[in-house]
Amino acid sequence: MAADFAALEAEVARVSDVNASAIALLNGIAQRITDAVAADNLADNTETAKLAADLQSQSDALAAAVTANTPSAPTP
Repeated sequence: MAADFAALEAEVARVSDVNASAIALLNGIAQRITDAVAADNLADNTETAKLAADLQSQSDALAAAVTANTPSAPTP
């Protein structure tokens, strides 16, 4: 029973770290967009395209991490 509890604690810590990283990532993206708007850089399509590409890349990386760390459903 103690081993099961230790494994559960380790999994909770891992998931908490992943969640914190995802939150930091999303907040960072939001701040970059806010900064771009404040600097009026969104009027330049090049800057807008860069932000969109970066957002897509980071979203893809996050999705891949979630997929890689989601256990598959047990077979019945």
